[in-house]
Amino acid sequence: MQLPFSREEFFDLFAAYNGTLWPAVILLWAASALAGASLLSSRPAHGRWMSGLLAVHWAWSAVAYHGVFFTRINPAAWLFAAMFLLQAALIAWSGVIRGQLSFEPRRTAWTPIGLSLMVYSLLYPAINAVEQGSLLKIPTFGLPCPTTIFTVGLFLLATSRSRTLAIVPIIWSAIGGSAAFLLGVSADYMLPVAGAVLAVFETQRSQMTFSTVARQGGE
Repeated sequence: MQLPFSREEFFDLFAAYNGTLWPAVILLWAASALAGASLLSSRPAHGRWMSGLLAVHWAWSAVAYHGVFFTRINPAAWLFAAMFLLQAALIAWSGVIRGQLSFEPRRTAWTPIGLSLMVYSLLYPAINAVEQGSLLKIPTFGLPCPTTIFTVGLFLLATSRSRTLAIVPIIWSAIGGSAAFLLGVSADYMLPVAGAVLAVFETQRSQMTFSTVARQGGE
């Protein structure tokens, strides 16, 4: 696959993004770290504010990264921005407005995987800083790839959720994951893994729902 931009242009874009938006990026990282810490408490997490945080993540990636910066080197970024805004709207509608999302680390095999993905997304800037030997010209927080990994981790902890919310993260895990290999961003290699995990998780949920309906129908 041939990308419409060079690797140098790609990393120059991060320098512009980081240099312009670093205060907001740090605040987003701090809010996300707080959300992750709250999941380790004994109390169920507040679904509305965590859903709001996820919606902000996706809207931020859509506008601040795709719309303002990535469109400079890739015309397809307008489509990506629309896709991310759609995901932000779906999360806001389901979790913030209707209050249908809640998150809790239950005793299942998915919980440690979900928490690990969230921690990885928070460590994402540090991983890139070590690899690239830079603090400015690197992919940092608030970008599409760590946003998707963070979201997948949180979705694995959702007590109930519409399957529609998994579609865009799975699609982006394939798009961003393929670009990661072409551009040599090793921190993004976790992205297709996260997408595959979410796909398996959704398949298992579908099978469990089908089995439950079948049992109820036979009673």
